[in-house]
Amino acid sequence: MALPVRVRFAPSPTGPLHMGGVRTALYNYLFAKKNNGTFIIRIEDTDQTRFVPGAQDYIMESMKWCGIMPTEGPGIGGDFGPYVQSERKELYKPFAEQLVQDEKAYYAFDTPSELENVREQAKQMGMPNWQYNSITRTTLRNSLTLPADEVKRLLDSNEPYVIRMKMPRNRDVRLNDIIRGWVVVNTNNLDDKVLFKSDGMPTYHLANVVDDYLMKISHVIRGEEWLPSAPLHYLLYEAFGWDCPEFAHLPLLLRPDGNGKLSKRDGDRLGFPVFPLDWHTAEGELYSGYREKGYHPEAFINMLAFLGWNPGTTQEIFSLEQLAEAFSLDRVSKAGAKFDPDKTKWFQQQYLRSTPDVELAQELERLLPTELPQERLVEICRLMKERATFVSDILSEGNYLVERPQGYDAEIISKKWKPETTEFMHGWLQEIEKIQEFNAAEIEIAFKAFLESRGVGIGAVLLPFRLLVTGVGMGPGMFDIASFLGKQEVIDRMNDGLKFIDSTAK
Repeated sequence: MALPVRVRFAPSPTGPLHMGGVRTALYNYLFAKKNNGTFIIRIEDTDQTRFVPGAQDYIMESMKWCGIMPTEGPGIGGDFGPYVQSERKELYKPFAEQLVQDEKAYYAFDTPSELENVREQAKQMGMPNWQYNSITRTTLRNSLTLPADEVKRLLDSNEPYVIRMKMPRNRDVRLNDIIRGWVVVNTNNLDDKVLFKSDGMPTYHLANVVDDYLMKISHVIRGEEWLPSAPLHYLLYEAFGWDCPEFAHLPLLLRPDGNGKLSKRDGDRLGFPVFPLDWHTAEGELYSGYREKGYHPEAFINMLAFLGWNPGTTQEIFSLEQLAEAFSLDRVSKAGAKFDPDKTKWFQQQYLRSTPDVELAQELERLLPTELPQERLVEICRLMKERATFVSDILSEGNYLVERPQGYDAEIISKKWKPETTEFMHGWLQEIEKIQEFNAAEIEIAFKAFLESRGVGIGAVLLPFRLLVTGVGMGPGMFDIASFLGKQEVIDRMNDGLKFIDSTAK
C-alpha cells in the first residue's frame, strides 16, 4: 500500500523569496492537492551566518498572497513541529553521533587555517579543486587517523570539531528521479561533506534528511540546484537504514534570452520583478514585487505553473483548482524554462478581463483621489478593461472618464484637423443637442444620419469627436464614452475643445 503523500517546501530565510522558490512551493502544493496529500513548509535556518531578519515573514506573506498556504508549518501548527530548524537544534546531534558509531561518519578536528594551508599547497601542486574525501582524509586530523585515546582526549577537552560523512570509495550511487530518470554518480566524485558543525548546528544535508524522515515526507520536490546533493542524501538514508523518499528535481528558470539562470539580481535590472512582493533591504534598497506592480496572484501563479510544466492541451488559463487537477510531475520538463515577461503580462491581461467589473471597481476605488459612485466605477471598468493590463491602466488610460482633458493630442490636431473639421464639429454638436434619449444606441443612430446628411466618411467626424471629448485618439467606443459622460458633459467638452483649437490656430 502506498504511503500517504506528504511534501514540503523548505526555504532558507536568507532574503526574499525568489519566483523560482515560489514555483517550487507551487508544484509541491499542486502535487499534494492532486494526490489528497499534505503540504508542509519548513524553515531551514541552520546557516545562522546568512539569516536575514524579516525573511521568514516575507516567505509566509508571499505564500498567503499566492493562495498556496501549507497545511502544516510555523504559525500554522501540525503534529510534526517545530517547523523551524533552529528550534529543532537538539534533535540532530544524536543522529550525527549514531552515524559515527556505525562508522558511516567521523570526527574531524582540522582547523580552518589547517584546511586552508592544505588547499593552498594543493593549488601550488596543480590541484585547484582540492576536496576532503576518501583519499585525502587519510592524511588529515580526524578520528580515522588519530589514535582512539587522542580522539577521546580531544572530545573531552571540548576541542572544536565537525562530523563528516564517510563517503565510500568507488561506488556508483543510483537513484531514479521522477523527472530526470536514472541519475548515477560515482562516490569518487563526492567529498566527505560536513554533517554537523562546530557551532552545534547541523548542516543543511543532515538536517534536511533527518527532518524529511521525521516528518514522513514521501516526495522531495525541489530545484535542480539540489541535484548534486541527491546522492549524498540517498547515502544518508541508506546509512540510517531508512526508506528514501522519491526525488523530483525541477528545471532551472532561465533569463528571457535563455542565457543563464534567472537570479535574484536580475530583477529590476532587466525591467521586471523576480519577487512576489516588494522587498526592502536593510540598506534601504527596494526590489519590486509582482503584487505591488499590480499583478493578480492568480495570473502570477498561472504564469509560474507553465514555467517547466504543460498540461498536454492547448488550455493556458487555469484556476488554482484546475491546475491541481491537471498537474502531474511526469509533464514537468528536464530542460530549463525560459522566463517571458511579455507572456506574464498576457496572463495578467486575461485575468483582468475575466475579473467581474464590480471587483475591479473596488480596486480602482483605492487608486482614485476623489470618490465616485460605485455604479460609475463599475462602468469605467467595463469600458476600459479590454485595453488594460493592470487596474492602474484603467485610470491612467481612461482618466478622461473621471475628469476633463487637460490637453489635446497635438499630433492629431496637426495631421488630422482639416479646415472643414471645425465646421463638421459645430454641426455634429447641434445634432447632439437634439438627441432626446442620450444612450449609445441613439447617439450612433444620430451620428450615422449626420454623416449621411453631410456626405462624409466616418473618419472625418469620429476622430475629431473623440479628440474633443477625451483629448486622445484611441479608446473604447465613442458612443459608449459619450453615453457614460452624459449629454451636457459631452457638449461642454466639445465647446472647450473647439475653443482651444481655435485659439491655437490663431
